[in-house]
Amino acid sequence: MTVRTARIAGSSNWGLRFVGLGGAALALLALPAPALAQDSNDETRLRKLESEVRALQRRVFPGGDGRYFEPEITGQPQTSTVVSQPSTTAVTDILARIDAMEAQLQRLTGQTEQNTFALRTLSERLDALEAGAAAGTGPATGSNASIAGTSTAGTSGALTTPAPTSTQTPAAAAPDPERLAAVSAIAKPETGDPADDEYSYGFRLWDAGFYPEAQQQLTLFIEQHPAHSRATFARNLLGRAYLDDGKAREAAPWFLRNYQADKTAARAGDSLLFLAEAMIALDDTSRACIALAEFAETYPALAAGRLLDQYERNRGRVTCN
Repeated sequence: MTVRTARIAGSSNWGLRFVGLGGAALALLALPAPALAQDSNDETRLRKLESEVRALQRRVFPGGDGRYFEPEITGQPQTSTVVSQPSTTAVTDILARIDAMEAQLQRLTGQTEQNTFALRTLSERLDALEAGAAAGTGPATGSNASIAGTSTAGTSGALTTPAPTSTQTPAAAAPDPERLAAVSAIAKPETGDPADDEYSYGFRLWDAGFYPEAQQQLTLFIEQHPAHSRATFARNLLGRAYLDDGKAREAAPWFLRNYQADKTAARAGDSLLFLAEAMIALDDTSRACIALAEFAETYPALAAGRLLDQYERNRGRVTCN
């Protein structure tokens, strides 16, 4: 009785559990529509969020390709608004850089035009100097003597050649037979380079102390071979031939011309230092100081090396501010 009662009770309990489970299943089956609707809403919201994230990614990283961002497919054609707006900063930066480059090019163009004008003016003045020297009236007269220089080492001013004194050309004296013989004794080299031989002959005349003859020979070389590698040596040596001959006023234009022609040439620095010597010889302390300051700033290696003694000697001859 007890066992049967327990079985009945057990079966009764199992039946209750079955009924309970069935009831829960029926309850779940009774609520399918709201649960599915909720899932559908969540999926929609998730897709919307994903779409917004992709749009945000495109704004932050413009130009992303399909390997990283899935394209949005819509019923309407895409416009370039979303793509062009993110690149506004980059485009603005590029345009600003282009504007800066154009402004710099304008400044460089203006500077080039100024330099061209200055060089043309310098060339005209040098032509006037040469014309005056050829006419026997000196290197220049009046305002044609001024040649633009530079401001250096806190010194402002212009390197200019002084105006010559008005003198009459003396009548040509009869040649000295002994001098003619001495000049004829100086052989003209023959190395197979006619232009270089012309310069070397002028150097030999200068080295022998025949300064007028050296002046004539070197002038001829410069006129015939202005672009020769020896041209810088010839212009500098021609200035020295005048300076050693006691003609500092005629020497100065050649030194200045050689310096201005090419400041990197082999004898440009020498000419600038000799220009200072010519100004000292003419008691023109101001221009001498300008030339010395320019020499020290432009050619520090020469001032401390090969031309140190000459530079220090010239500095000791003038008092510069």
